[in-house]
Amino acid sequence: MKQITASLPFEWPSRAKILSTVETLVIGTVGGLVFLVAGLPGGLISGSMIAVGIAAIAGRQLALPPILTQTVLVLLGISLGSVVSRHLLQQVSAYPLTIGLLALATFCSTFGSSYYLQRIHGWDRTSAFLAGSPGALSQITILAVERGADLPGIAVVQTMRVIILTAALPMVLAFAGVAPSVAPSLTTTIASPLELVELVAASLAAALLLRLIRFPASWMFGAMIASSVLHGADWVEGGLPNWVRGVALIGIGALIGSRFARMRIKTLAGHIHAALGSFAVAIAVSAIFVGIIALTAQVKLSDVVVAFAPGAMDAMLALALTLHIDPIFVGAHHLSRFVFVTIATPGIVHLFGRTQDDVDD
Repeated sequence: MKQITASLPFEWPSRAKILSTVETLVIGTVGGLVFLVAGLPGGLISGSMIAVGIAAIAGRQLALPPILTQTVLVLLGISLGSVVSRHLLQQVSAYPLTIGLLALATFCSTFGSSYYLQRIHGWDRTSAFLAGSPGALSQITILAVERGADLPGIAVVQTMRVIILTAALPMVLAFAGVAPSVAPSLTTTIASPLELVELVAASLAAALLLRLIRFPASWMFGAMIASSVLHGADWVEGGLPNWVRGVALIGIGALIGSRFARMRIKTLAGHIHAALGSFAVAIAVSAIFVGIIALTAQVKLSDVVVAFAPGAMDAMLALALTLHIDPIFVGAHHLSRFVFVTIATPGIVHLFGRTQDDVDD
């Protein structure tokens, strides 16, 4: 019997992991509900993220297992796709100009932030370029390990940028009057049970297909593409129940906040000034390009702000969902930025970072 059990590929999670998951979800739910009741913009995701982040910094070992993370991303993708209409799809032709400007903004932001980290905080060139690169954290981490860069510093700068944007962006947009402080309902109807089954099945199939070809953020984008096609073609009407969408937003917030569980307070405190300064440079660069687009293109300012915000794809798309911002526009731009960063960063580090001989030494 022991031999049979040992040969099974599946292992039940340990009691400690189960308790950690439950604690993460409870803290995230309480934080999200508190922000929601208080009427704060983006309350579910922001409240969940801040509550879990504070608990993680305080020393709680908070985390979500892969299966829950994937479930949350699929639900988020379905919700994003459910607001797609033929009218939105017809607007895609207006994206090349703004995507081109986004590419330029990404390069300027990377070089600006890295220059700041080198001149003000004395970082080496490789670590500064990797920390200043907006997004694609997994690829950045791999490059940091290969190049012997300052991995803890890079992690703090990258994580703080996502945390600050996710927490502050909804309030900034609301106070500026370019986005509603409380987002209206995104779908007026709930899909029928049969349509919900179709949505889930198509979303999982598309996500698995994208995962096979190593497409970035495959779980979320696969579900979003499948849901977009079904809704855009009028094959499905309505979306997920509001409470399911709320669960997805709380889950994304908890996932972002749990990143602090792997950081020591000493490490965070030692790099906090570098993170805030680098963030300020990145935001200033992005603001310049947002202003250019706002003056020259017929695009909603709130859409451009979220699309050009140098944050993680999942977090920014979740904000697009909760703030009733065009998810197609935001998704297309953040996916483009991911591609830019993934392709360009290795070359930038190779050309401008430390030589491989220095790393080996």
